[in-house]
Amino acid sequence: MTITAITDAHVLPVSSPAFDGTVVVEDGRITAAGLDVAVPAEADVVDADGGWLLPGFIDAHVHLGVDEEGEGWAGQDTNEMTDPVMAAARAIDAINPVEIGFDDAIIGGVTAVNVNPGSGNPIGGLAVAIRTHGRVVDEMVLRSPSGLKAALGENPKRVYGERTQTPSTRLGVALTIRKAFATARAWMAKDEADRDADLVSEALAQVLTGEIPWRQHSHRADDIATALRIAEEFGYELVLDHGTESYLIADRIAAAGVPVLYGPLIVSRSKVEVRHRTPKAPGILTAAGVKVSIITDHPVVPIEFLVQQAALAVKHGMEPADALRAITLHPAEVLGLADRVGSIEVGKEADLVLWEGDPLDTRHRTLRVWQSGTEVMHRDAEGEPVIAAR
Repeated sequence: MTITAITDAHVLPVSSPAFDGTVVVEDGRITAAGLDVAVPAEADVVDADGGWLLPGFIDAHVHLGVDEEGEGWAGQDTNEMTDPVMAAARAIDAINPVEIGFDDAIIGGVTAVNVNPGSGNPIGGLAVAIRTHGRVVDEMVLRSPSGLKAALGENPKRVYGERTQTPSTRLGVALTIRKAFATARAWMAKDEADRDADLVSEALAQVLTGEIPWRQHSHRADDIATALRIAEEFGYELVLDHGTESYLIADRIAAAGVPVLYGPLIVSRSKVEVRHRTPKAPGILTAAGVKVSIITDHPVVPIEFLVQQAALAVKHGMEPADALRAITLHPAEVLGLADRVGSIEVGKEADLVLWEGDPLDTRHRTLRVWQSGTEVMHRDAEGEPVIAAR
């Protein structure tokens, strides 16, 4: 049995009040956390020296490992834009786990991510939630699939409109999605023995039965309204990705109980759809009762700047506790992983990060990072990060 005790830490569990004390990890899980926790005699003791201990950050929308930085076309596997409906395509089959972005994630305190296909298609493919350290992607998986990615608005209408094929308009994009669901429903209505080998309908069936959520890329308020409309028609679990103008209809989103993965925040207004981007949005949405996660859309915003985006949201009105939940517990809940990660609680897996101080103060760096109780990063005598061998 491997036991680690992190002592003299300022602990922010996220799900409960902060305390100054000790966290004990045994065989990858948290077994004790509190002010007066006894340190097992056989434990490897880590003296936090007053540093801040938090759960690892989680980014619920990235293209890490499928859009490899600095690799050009050779590392670009985000979109399979040869058919508008690519529901059976899987992000897991394109992830390079040694891409440099994974090291950046760890150094930035991000221990888990949700890797999505891109938004070039009305239906882009299956996402996967993984940890950020590993040698083979299969060993990093937390949930597969973790959702089915789809897109409304500018991206798919541009891609296929330039080819003068369906869909070339917003109504064509919505029709493509509705037709795919209708086909899947008809396929599901057949006796199993009579079903043909239809990988697309199999993937869509996982959404229709509630096994996985529908991850809807949408920026404009009208596209978000369309996403809500189609979800009501087909009765599936909806997650709004990006939601740039979601704050304009926050009441409707809250009433529908739909979470928003907001971001990226630190970007220019590069296209018409994001002209109303604002760092005030996460705070507005939270105040309206919407469950908000903050995302980087890496590599649009580099993954290591996830916490800087949370700090920016605080600067523009979001409460600090809400901002930390938006990069820990809320994305864990959206990904169906809150029983495992996202907060410091007894019984959960020990994805932990020791910081010099408050991570929302962007002067503070990570000192040590653990995933499932195993240390994957520490700083050497010169303060440089050292990533554990994969």
